Amino acid sequence: MTDYQTLHSRLTQVGQEHLLKFWPELSQKERAELVRDIDELNLDEIKLYFDKAIVSINENGIKLDDRLQPLPEGKLISIERAPAEKLAAYRAEGLRQISNGHVAVLLMAGGQGTRLGFDHPKGMYDVGLQSRKTLFRIQAERILKLEELAQEANGEHGHIIWYIMTSEHTVQPTYDYFVANKFFGLKPENVLLFEQGSLPCFEYDGRIILDKKHRVARAPDGNGGIYRAMKRQGILDDMRKRGVLYLHAHSVDNILIKVADPVFIGYCVQEKADCAAKVVEKAAPNEAVGVVAIVDGKYQVVEYSEISAKTAEMRNSDGRLTFSAGNICNHFFSSSFLQKIGTTYEQELKLHVAKKKIPFVDNAGKRLTPDKPNGIKIEKFVFDVFEFAQKFVAMEVPRDEEFSALKNSDVAGKDCPSTARSDLHRLHKKYVEKAGGIIHGDVCEISPFLTYAGENLASQVEGKSFTSPLYLRDTRDPLPGHL
Repeated sequence: MTDYQTLHSRLTQVGQEHLLKFWPELSQKERAELVRDIDELNLDEIKLYFDKAIVSINENGIKLDDRLQPLPEGKLISIERAPAEKLAAYRAEGLRQISNGHVAVLLMAGGQGTRLGFDHPKGMYDVGLQSRKTLFRIQAERILKLEELAQEANGEHGHIIWYIMTSEHTVQPTYDYFVANKFFGLKPENVLLFEQGSLPCFEYDGRIILDKKHRVARAPDGNGGIYRAMKRQGILDDMRKRGVLYLHAHSVDNILIKVADPVFIGYCVQEKADCAAKVVEKAAPNEAVGVVAIVDGKYQVVEYSEISAKTAEMRNSDGRLTFSAGNICNHFFSSSFLQKIGTTYEQELKLHVAKKKIPFVDNAGKRLTPDKPNGIKIEKFVFDVFEFAQKFVAMEVPRDEEFSALKNSDVAGKDCPSTARSDLHRLHKKYVEKAGGIIHGDVCEISPFLTYAGENLASQVEGKSFTSPLYLRDTRDPLPGHL
């Protein structure tokens, strides 16, 4: 057991000795838990974190209009405006890299479905498709299909490695779910789960909050925590050992996600990009979405609140918004760039601060939940590494084909199960019609085993007429209700 005086001395040096104020009242087990919590805090970093956080708070609300530039044309390609032959060349490159085993996917799946009224990992959520497939299953099957397409194109079967970042609360249920479903047909050794880190919660004066007499208040360190977690939990080493050169990172809650999209991968490889972002065109000037732009000569995501309405409404000569590259948490990284982030730049990441109502233990040892913000939670954002890239590019994709977020319950009426379901139905209906079929009605679902992005459907649908609801399934698909 750590000596009390030694521990007290260490904490006093960083102004956190109050963490031991209930020590005499704690059992041996509780003391051990508190010591573990304190040991997990990098005490040398604590003051640095807090000082950086205060700078971040003071910068909030500062408008960036005068320092802002849109992405230059040479750094942004639009799927809808690019020549078909160019996109075909990118796709071929991406499939070649997959066949060679050079591509991995990083799924940011840490959150629970609390806002959906679902107390399990969000990836286990069933949005109500005819197949009853969950987000995890849909994405796993897209990976399997892509491996098949790459093999057909190149004669080599390369595996896409799937790294899944969970939180400490979701790691076990996520793992159990994958085991129960036999990893959805993927090789278990190619699916690696790792935990997102956390950061302590602070009072406004810089003191760490106690959640219980023997536990430090902590919160997840944001999706930007992937870089530290990948280094600490051996993911960067694993990528190196497996020969992974390129990583596609995205959040779990986009039902339309093109997992390891070969067009995106191929574009980034041919451009020799360190990192890249997929973006969608902003729907309106006041849409509350961050935009990828250049600030003081460096690439970053600028939040809607950081620019004035006048700047948000600026338009180009073609009528399109000047600052239109809406961020959708969909990124490419070269493994060499990730190694640099892990060894050098991770410590320089910005800290984003939110004032929150954080449960705490009062001086009498009673745990209270405040009715107004009493402290700060600190997060890092995945896109804050853009500024460190030597070569950054972006790809604008059609929103109706690639982005439909699942964040709220149906009561909200947007970014909810109903909208996710209808967006997928609409896209799949488009696939059928493009392949020469006709659907009467709107409910249409196609198994990922049949098509990744609408390809190779003509043999099944051309010249045929279907009545909604339509579910095109493969022999590998379980019957609806038998998942």
